[in-house]
Amino acid sequence: MAQHRKRPRSVAQRTVSLRTAAATLTLAGAPLAAGGAAVAAPGTTAAEVRQQVDELHHEAEEATEAYNAAKETAGRAEEHLDRLRDQAARRTDELNALRRDLGAQAAAEYRAAGLPASLQLALAADPDEYLERAAALDRAGSRRADAVAVLGNELLAVERLKAEAEEESDVLADARSAAAEHRETIERRLAEAEELLAGLTAQERAAALAEPADAATGAVPLAAAQDASPSARAAAAVAFAYAQLGKPYGWGATGPDAFDCSGLTQAAWRTAGVSLPRTSYSQVSAGTRVSRDQLAPGDLVFYYSGVSHVGIYVGDGQIIHAARSGTPVRMAPVDSMPLVAATRPA
Repeated sequence: MAQHRKRPRSVAQRTVSLRTAAATLTLAGAPLAAGGAAVAAPGTTAAEVRQQVDELHHEAEEATEAYNAAKETAGRAEEHLDRLRDQAARRTDELNALRRDLGAQAAAEYRAAGLPASLQLALAADPDEYLERAAALDRAGSRRADAVAVLGNELLAVERLKAEAEEESDVLADARSAAAEHRETIERRLAEAEELLAGLTAQERAAALAEPADAATGAVPLAAAQDASPSARAAAAVAFAYAQLGKPYGWGATGPDAFDCSGLTQAAWRTAGVSLPRTSYSQVSAGTRVSRDQLAPGDLVFYYSGVSHVGIYVGDGQIIHAARSGTPVRMAPVDSMPLVAATRPA
């Protein structure tokens, strides 16, 4: 099974990344009009409304990918925190057991010692007894010293685990906070877009949510797309994408009933045995880069300067993608959006 994994980042790096993403989305999510209202001005044409709706949906998608990243970070942090707490609990139990053992040894020696150990040794009746007692005393002292050293090491280990758990807890809190902020941005932008669309006729609304070009005329048959795929895995990913056509868009969704853009591509390649990262701007680093003229079915195509959208190429200049809220998973021309990169996962 081919897998693509990025090297784990430190706690500090993950925290900075989350805060940077949150700041970026805060700026991107500034209201388009005073007071945040998204009502079209009098005399605004349907084409102008469409442009505003497109901008709102694009901002919502940027926030969606940031939300996905924050949720992914929160999930990893929560799992790591649970492991750290389990380790700390086990080491604490070991520490307490060592303390009890040392306490029991000290109590036994105290009860047994009518005379100091050194004096008992000096009063030994014969040389053999003397040597036996000396060796036993030396072993007891060595064992005690070793036990104390182990106890000290266990104490330090527990303290380190507790400190790391506290730091990971901060990462988890930051990730959850960032996810909540992105969620608010998504919901606000989608509500603004819906408010603009509400002022259109049914025909104008359909036109505003349509692809920039008619994708239906360029539909690629599944068999042709699979035949042109560069590998069996790519063919499997393409077949999965075709099977999702018509399913609704859902921000943060990875299937099986709804998808966002990166959720669809991740799920498609998962069926082919390839593990992709969760977000579009992480997926762009997975696999081999290909140029526009090298595209083959199964390749991932990425759009916009922030790599905030991704689709799966199916051949003949077409992609399948989860476009945006209010529209189903569908085909579209590969050049219907500003293409910035393409990769071949396997």
